[in-house]
Amino acid sequence: MRAYNFCAGPAALPTAVLEKAQAEMLDWHGKGLSIMEMSHRSKDYVAVAEKAEADLRKLMNIPENYKVLFLQGGASLQFSAIPLNLLGKNSKADYIHTGIWSEKATKEAQRYGDINVIEAGTTVDGKMAISDQSTWNLSDDAAYVHYADNETIGGIQFANIPETDKPLVADFSSSILSAPLDVSKFGLIYAGAQKNIGPAGLTIVIVRDDLLDQAKPEIPSILKYAAQAKNDSMVNTPSTYAWYLSGLVFEWLLEQGGVDAIYKANLAKAELLYGYIDSSDFYANPIAKANRSIMNVPFTLANPELEKQFLKEAEENHLLNLAGHRSVGGMRASIYNAVPLEGVQALVNFMDGFAKRNA
Repeated sequence: MRAYNFCAGPAALPTAVLEKAQAEMLDWHGKGLSIMEMSHRSKDYVAVAEKAEADLRKLMNIPENYKVLFLQGGASLQFSAIPLNLLGKNSKADYIHTGIWSEKATKEAQRYGDINVIEAGTTVDGKMAISDQSTWNLSDDAAYVHYADNETIGGIQFANIPETDKPLVADFSSSILSAPLDVSKFGLIYAGAQKNIGPAGLTIVIVRDDLLDQAKPEIPSILKYAAQAKNDSMVNTPSTYAWYLSGLVFEWLLEQGGVDAIYKANLAKAELLYGYIDSSDFYANPIAKANRSIMNVPFTLANPELEKQFLKEAEENHLLNLAGHRSVGGMRASIYNAVPLEGVQALVNFMDGFAKRNA
């Protein structure tokens, strides 16, 4: 049997997608070869790539004046690519700090420009939260404002899109396609694929056309958005299999009813898990309710000495990858789009039984 996988990334993929990929592995559409063996410039593969982009545009209602790029290097490479692409005419940018990933993005950007760091982390009733925008010291002359919508490690998420008259740049690696999003409010959205899009190796960048001429002259050509847009994300050989699998995930999402439908399912999963944690004296969540992630749910045990036993018994019950990130400890359940409600119910049932046995 397939276990329930709560890994933060590479994360669970829909079973139906894996089964389709398995069926097509040796002979893609009667062509006598795997799509992994196919030239990225062949007519057949270009059709696959174009359909994936069209389906993503439909899922996210991406306006025509945005380019969709299928790149490599993970979101971490974009930490450098973004300032190299956007600070060529104005070297100043605002970076909102709410956790580990926004901090990593900030440190890379500081190599290329004058970065104003806004410390937006705060506490509410002893729990971690994001401060109100009215307390932020945003610049009047920034080229863009950057933030991470959902901090995968900390399990903290913005309740609202920040308001600014500057281009808004956002890391949506762990929340893309999990809820409806108005793309027109952003100058650039980027996301590593390995959480809600597909397998590791692919990175999506959605960038508004008017930002394509802001690059620094020393930018490597492989990182230049304008060059990638002109060459349909094929300046070099792309991650062809990851692109193909992501296209299957987009098809699956459309079959589920699109982002609106998956959002309802995600809310049901989050409400079930947070509801149980809040009702328990044995478990606790460290995030203020207004900023709780619907994708990554960290929790602690009343007795930390029981953590190893918890993980061992969880694995024996086919509940995998529940250890928190090494930098924060505790537990974390990542409940991305491909994790079914039944998986979250199984987790809650196990947590309840474990608590009763060890109270």
